[in-house]
Amino acid sequence: MSGEDLSDFSMLDLFRAELASQSQAFTAGLLALERDPTAAVHLEACMRAAHSLKGAARIIDLSPAVQVAHEMEECLVAAQHGKIRLSRAHIDTLLQGIDLLAAIAAGSEESEPETKRRVDAFAQILRRASEDLDAAGPAASGDSAAPVGAEPITELPAPAASPLPETPAPAGDVAGGERMVRVTADSLNRLLGLAGESLMSARRLRPFNDGLLRLRRIQAELAKSFEDLRAAMPADADDRAAQALAAAQLKLAEGQALLAQRLDEMDTVDRRATDLANRLYDETLASRMRPFEDGVRHFQRNVRDIGRALGKTVRLDIVGGATSIDRDILDQLDAPLGHLLRNAVDHGIEMPEQRRATGKPAEGLVRLEARHNAGLLQIIVSDDGGGIDLEALRQATLARGLTTTETVWDLSDEELLEFLFLPGFSMKATVSDISGRGVGLDAVQAMVRQVRGQVTVTSEPGIGTRFQLQLPLTLSVIRALLVEIDGEPYALPLTAIARALRLPRDRIELLEGRPHFRHGEQQVGLVTAHEILGRGEAAAGETELATVVVGEGDNLYALVVDRFLGERELVVRPLDPRLAKVKDVSAAALMDDGSPVLILDVEDLIRSMEKLVSGGRLRTLERSVARTGQKRRKRVLVVDDSLTVRELERKLLDHHGFEVEVAVDGMDGWNAVRSDAFDLIVTDVDMPRMDGIELVTLIKRDPGLRNLPVMIVSYKDREEDRRRGLDAGADYYLTKGSFHDETLIHAVVDLIGEP
Repeated sequence: MSGEDLSDFSMLDLFRAELASQSQAFTAGLLALERDPTAAVHLEACMRAAHSLKGAARIIDLSPAVQVAHEMEECLVAAQHGKIRLSRAHIDTLLQGIDLLAAIAAGSEESEPETKRRVDAFAQILRRASEDLDAAGPAASGDSAAPVGAEPITELPAPAASPLPETPAPAGDVAGGERMVRVTADSLNRLLGLAGESLMSARRLRPFNDGLLRLRRIQAELAKSFEDLRAAMPADADDRAAQALAAAQLKLAEGQALLAQRLDEMDTVDRRATDLANRLYDETLASRMRPFEDGVRHFQRNVRDIGRALGKTVRLDIVGGATSIDRDILDQLDAPLGHLLRNAVDHGIEMPEQRRATGKPAEGLVRLEARHNAGLLQIIVSDDGGGIDLEALRQATLARGLTTTETVWDLSDEELLEFLFLPGFSMKATVSDISGRGVGLDAVQAMVRQVRGQVTVTSEPGIGTRFQLQLPLTLSVIRALLVEIDGEPYALPLTAIARALRLPRDRIELLEGRPHFRHGEQQVGLVTAHEILGRGEAAAGETELATVVVGEGDNLYALVVDRFLGERELVVRPLDPRLAKVKDVSAAALMDDGSPVLILDVEDLIRSMEKLVSGGRLRTLERSVARTGQKRRKRVLVVDDSLTVRELERKLLDHHGFEVEVAVDGMDGWNAVRSDAFDLIVTDVDMPRMDGIELVTLIKRDPGLRNLPVMIVSYKDREEDRRRGLDAGADYYLTKGSFHDETLIHAVVDLIGEP
């Protein structure tokens, strides 16, 4: 703490910061004690939090807060010593005590006598809860002291407590254990942009290094030419010519030595600069991230209180609380998650009597889960309630005139559930303080779409309902598929892509005069990116079309591009506001070499495709649907978690005529190999989620895949590692330490032949 400048903090600011930290631990402990009133660890944690708050309030001479914290501490100490058993009435009042401390710390304008009256009322209510419990006898439990559905103990005579202020925590923050400083979000965004630029600048050293390598090869060829010239000179050649040749060879040797020295220095500078820029970028990006639990911990009390108001007992479990999330996304998730959790408690969880009758515990469970999956963030809100009544949903859609009697029964469950996201739609006939206005799920979908994500809902009668939000990990950086259109690179966010594939022309057919292909159970229309972006006509010579499927549900379109350039992480740069909204474009970014690339707006693209199709203005594909017949190239799947290695191997194999797909880890590779046909798998060993050995084992155990050749390319050069890979079933083991162009290509050709 000594190294932190706290000069900007007043003593009250410091108390507010400690209150913000301690109240989180206190609330979490109370919610745990509500389920197990004698849990020693939670009693101790709550008592310590109350004691710390009392001491902090006494230091700044905040007498009302001292009295509130003292009463809370006394109650908890009595529970620790077995003098009382905490009831729900105790829990209710202690939670109100936290609200009262927040109101006192916020510095409300009420008079001192009014504040004292509120504090005295709190103390009386808390003591009365213990007296009532004593009167009920030793058999009274937490449940019997406050029956389910009963009104909470008499409220404090005061307006609603102000929420805890957003005061930055000082050094030594109990929750985080790290020193904290105040930095604006705009400053972090600018810092991240500069870190991204420094990373790109560092990567631009590589082309210079490659140029020096080419110069060294030229010098080596020149030296060989000199040697050939010397050998070709007749024995009786002019001495002056021989001396001139020897002098030229000497100068060339000096140049080679100097170039080799500078090349080594350049290589060292390149590696150090790239490593430093990568670490700077990663640290800056990490500074924007917060643990998921930081932004959602308060929902545990909210869910509990909503349940109590409805006469239900509900618990919220937070899973994956340590998952890192961009602070901007976490802030934007607050309102949507609040809607989903209120719906789960109000609509999903049944009344206790109904749950017992169906064999469920009286306490309902709502789960809020966060996890990283395939480079995306998944947020899942699920409950163990009765599920969504699809029959009632059908009747609600009919009552609101959203569909007709003839078509409502033809809708699938998935299509029917989509009505829930319409603005103003609600299945409740009456409006309450909690729900019924139909302003929840449409707000959830709007937020998710705003950050280029997706939301889906599934439900099982009697089992529960599950909402899944799929979002980017950060708004500042996106994972994108780079494609080439008319010689220019463009980026498509991976979150907006349903599938990317190379589509053989013989799979394309004309339906009502328009090109389509079958994708699963659907016929998907094809549109060329050239027509969408006004870039002329696409080349018609390829037998396979690089195709990106976008959209969702029945609203799918396939965008045909010239070729795939691979997957990239891009630092998003907003377009100049003076440009206003650019059609089909959402933002821009810089490539590794510093060149700009436009990030396409997929929703705009879909609207543009709909207009083209409905207007009958498609031209290119209709004229070339039947052009097929070239020989199919052999397909290789490269599986490696290193972007650099993936791109190196992809470019090398593509240059030699192979068709290459990539996967970011073993799980991604396993999904790819089961859904598409390949002639060879090239995989790394050490990868997240599923390593290469597991991938090889799964492939060789699968009856339909066991004959598929698999090559392991690993940095591990030990004999036991080689034996482990070959024992798993790998057909070839190649070490990256000795790998160069010819070695990899020769190994591939040995396994599957020429492309």
